[in-house]
Amino acid sequence: MAQTTLHNPVDVVDFLTAQHERIKTLFDETLLAAGAEREESFVRLRRLLAVHETAEEEIVHPRAARELDNGRDLIKARLAEEKQAKTALSELENVDVDSEFFTEKLRELRDDVTEHAGHEERDEFAGLRAELDDTELQLLERAVKLAESIAPTRPHAGVEGALANVFVGPFASMVDRARDAILGYES
Repeated sequence: MAQTTLHNPVDVVDFLTAQHERIKTLFDETLLAAGAEREESFVRLRRLLAVHETAEEEIVHPRAARELDNGRDLIKARLAEEKQAKTALSELENVDVDSEFFTEKLRELRDDVTEHAGHEERDEFAGLRAELDDTELQLLERAVKLAESIAPTRPHAGVEGALANVFVGPFASMVDRARDAILGYES
């Protein structure tokens, strides 16, 4: 179904693109900070990346795989990028945030995530906007928000795709959110 020429300013594409911008800002804030401020910024970044990717994997990618020409191959590539990012993010969780290693790896991750977001925006989101009408895009946005509200707050490499998230996600989310509460991270 073709998209009308004007779209509602709040739909799944706008919502996820705005999150991409927030993620880029958090990378910059984390890289510029030090000590406790850097740790707090990294926790916010890690949390947003985790819930954002989970929602894309559960809601957006499956729809894009069905709707877009070459959608399955496109999504396969995005999932591989997401797995790589989750692995890198997990490795950073146990590294001193003020170390040179952390800074170097965070810069590499920022570059990879920025490239990944560009692929999504150009190939996946633009395609969805062309194929879906305003109502469908708005419903997807609501589904993404719901998925994010119950998503794990830490990266879980190897849990990419809708099916893996359905089976592992609820348990991982419960453990992550309990851990966050114990450590005093905001929910």
